[in-house]
Amino acid sequence: MESVNDLDSKQQALKPIRTKIAAGEEESGKKPYDIEEEEEEPLSPAARIFHEPNFNVYIIAIMGWKTKMDLQVVKAQFPRTLLKHPRFSSLQVKDDDKGGAMRWVRTKVDLDKHIIMPDLDQKTESADKLVEDYISDLSKTSMDLSKPLWEFHILNIKTSDAESLGVFRIHHSLGDGVSLMSLVLACTRQVSDSEALPTLPVQKSSNPNPVKSGGVWSLIKMVWYTFVDVLMFIATALFLKDTVTPLTRHRKKGVGSESRRFAYRTVSFDDIKLVKNAMNTTINDVVMGVSLAGLSQYLNRRYGEAKGEAIATQKKNNIPENIRLRATLLVNIRPSPGIHALADMMEKGTKAKWGNCIGSVLLPFAIALRDDPLDYVRQAKATIDRKKQSQEAGYTFLIVKLVLKLFGIKAAAFLFHRVPNHTTLCFSNIVGPIEEIGFYGHPLAFIAPSCYGQPHGLMVHFQSYTNKMTFILSVDEATIPDPHQLCDDIEESLKLMKDAVIARGIVKENLIK
Repeated sequence: MESVNDLDSKQQALKPIRTKIAAGEEESGKKPYDIEEEEEEPLSPAARIFHEPNFNVYIIAIMGWKTKMDLQVVKAQFPRTLLKHPRFSSLQVKDDDKGGAMRWVRTKVDLDKHIIMPDLDQKTESADKLVEDYISDLSKTSMDLSKPLWEFHILNIKTSDAESLGVFRIHHSLGDGVSLMSLVLACTRQVSDSEALPTLPVQKSSNPNPVKSGGVWSLIKMVWYTFVDVLMFIATALFLKDTVTPLTRHRKKGVGSESRRFAYRTVSFDDIKLVKNAMNTTINDVVMGVSLAGLSQYLNRRYGEAKGEAIATQKKNNIPENIRLRATLLVNIRPSPGIHALADMMEKGTKAKWGNCIGSVLLPFAIALRDDPLDYVRQAKATIDRKKQSQEAGYTFLIVKLVLKLFGIKAAAFLFHRVPNHTTLCFSNIVGPIEEIGFYGHPLAFIAPSCYGQPHGLMVHFQSYTNKMTFILSVDEATIPDPHQLCDDIEESLKLMKDAVIARGIVKENLIK
């Protein structure tokens, strides 16, 4: 237990920090936040990495609603739910006397600075384009440290797939993507039962115990594959780059916030399950296979256009041989808090595990045109099955942690940035609720989370919700000027796989559940 003298020393040490915050805000014309003194803890190393200029990452979560959003209802509910989490009601304070170290300091939140409802042109010819431009403009700006680093934008305009939209913008230092999505979902309830929390599908462990699952031989393979993957990670950090393709981002020196564009598309989750069950694979295998097929078609077209072809046909193969193209998959090492644990934290004040503990997995994408569309799923399954036999994510996390301890935050941030910078894209897939949910009484139509600020020119993310799957592309506009064409290619690839499954008669009556 801390003595009174210890507490007095702490308060005295924080006086200069509070003075700097207040002075900085008064000079900028912003109203200073009232700082509460009950909780002050340092930012984790991973959270600090997300503040480095070359890795200043924000999470964007686009949520479509079936009704117009009520601003006053949202304002009334946030203090009872989301703001109960300390990360959403804390400033990130720099202490210059301690080398710029940052700490969390609780504060009173002014919701008018966080909940933003712009006046949109309701008579616009294309509401979809207006919304897309608005969200893209968010990627050109950042949030300052004078307030907790999150915002919620209410876009009360009807689009082709929703009556209105809500857009969360959250700095990645507040937590990993899965935990943050779980926190948002913990604020929702089932439409059919206003007291019940959402239900998520039960997921099997992707890294089973090798001794129990396959004996000593499986353990030997795990050790070997882990060694190879870690060696590849180190080589990628040092010198091993992906082949330069039309998807390669050419980042300008000195530019830290190039514009990103977000394009999303919703497809039938039942179609994905159809392919999964027919081929005896997993959802992850299918969505990665669909992405691989869509990227292959897109690159084939881009290479054809570069050769001067007016119309690059799907049949003619324009793709160079032996392309090295990899996706970086960021994996949270610490188990994410469940929806129920987070709901209890907000309602009863209990504690839940939280924080960024992130490792990397490098996924090779074998870009090629294939006669059989199901070959893309087979290729994806082989890649994922091989990665399941490795502890790559855990050891890459330890490497970054070791670099941080030996050489400091700048070196760790450089390493964290270097590997994504030498690969082509980022890929992720998150499962969502299996029944319809409402957010403070607003029924949800779809969820489309993504990021900006990462080195990649392309991020592909899949998010399931009830019987739908939404995939969202976060693209650097200079690298991929036509993201909707890539959406078309991914959607068409799923259709071709579904048609192939049905045409070959491998659909059984119990496949679609």
